[in-house]
Amino acid sequence: MPKSTIENGLIVFFRLAMGWTFLFAAIHHFGDSNFVVGFLSHTKTFHSVYAPLTTPAIAPALTFLVEYGHLLIGLSLISGLLVRVSAPFAIAIMLLYWTAHMDFPYIEDNNNYLLDYHIVYAGVLTYLIIKHAGHVCGLDAWAQNLPIVQQHPSLRRLVA
Repeated sequence: MPKSTIENGLIVFFRLAMGWTFLFAAIHHFGDSNFVVGFLSHTKTFHSVYAPLTTPAIAPALTFLVEYGHLLIGLSLISGLLVRVSAPFAIAIMLLYWTAHMDFPYIEDNNNYLLDYHIVYAGVLTYLIIKHAGHVCGLDAWAQNLPIVQQHPSLRRLVA
């Protein structure tokens, strides 16, 4: 069933909004080598899981992965290229942030009981995957028609 103009508009809006969210996070934290340690050292419910990631041996690599992960996810969502690849990573990051903010059963403060914007963002990203958001005013539709993608069926799954 073809998508309506309204649905296409919502898909583009959600893709750009989520892309900007990740791109701004990358820009905002770029060059700050302490933001990962500061964030993870204050976890409560899962402190024993996240605290080892703040050690001097792991923190620089993790900071690099977070900075460039945010950047690549943001660029992917904004351009609509490889959305099917980047969105699952974005969902994983949102779920990790959700658990890192948790002071069970509250998230961040006493106003959020088990549910906060990280879960909503994960839901929006899931919607973008299901609706093939990269094909709606995005570069996935263009990439799908490239000769290399046509010749190698395994690459089609990346832009499908």
